Amino acid sequence: MKLAAGIFIAIVVITSCKKQQIASATMPETTVAAPIVNAPADSILTYLALGDSYTIGQSVPYTQSFPFQLTAQLNNNNYRTANPKIIAQTGWTTADLKRAIADSAITRKYSFVTLLIGVNNQYQNGDTTTYRTDFDELVNTSIKYAKGNLKHVFVLSIPDWSVTPYAGSSGRNLATIKTQIDQFNSINERESKRLGVNYLNITNISRLAASDQTLLANDGLHPSGLMYLMWVKLLLPQVVLGLKQ
Repeated sequence: MKLAAGIFIAIVVITSCKKQQIASATMPETTVAAPIVNAPADSILTYLALGDSYTIGQSVPYTQSFPFQLTAQLNNNNYRTANPKIIAQTGWTTADLKRAIADSAITRKYSFVTLLIGVNNQYQNGDTTTYRTDFDELVNTSIKYAKGNLKHVFVLSIPDWSVTPYAGSSGRNLATIKTQIDQFNSINERESKRLGVNYLNITNISRLAASDQTLLANDGLHPSGLMYLMWVKLLLPQVVLGLKQ
């Protein structure tokens, strides 16, 4: 299962979703005007989103991805926020994301950072020890980009793709997928709390897709804009609270 596109804010073009568990995608560079009223630069929030296909919003318009919906909700609540800077790609593991961040050579800092990564580690049968080590490094990198403020880093749990039609047609054991997702999430939750950053469990929401297909995109695997909105409704108050600290 591979997820999100590197350092681009853009519209996802799907390329063979059935090749690698969330096939690779390309995101042509696009600029989208953020709904920001005239305001001094230092009053505008900046946002870095790190992840995989769940961060770019594979198979839905980019404006329906959770980073863009979060940005819109913040603006609607008078938190003037620029469009997110996204470093993500469909199919990325923790190792891929680490390399992409290093290659990006970003030096600026951001008001807050989100991190959602690990589904491709699970899909590719990666070991949990490596995941833990990589995840810790990515959290610490996120803290660095969030100006060292632990409360401005927000980790999201890995969605459970075992409930999707794609999983059902994959020939893989659905119970095993679920168990492994839980194992990886136990690591990212424990490590997030140990390192002092915010953690949000959206896995339970993802499992609602077992009985509600409107929560899935047309590819039968990734979340729809509606599911991403459900994530944002939980994430928004956490971000607002964190930004006050």
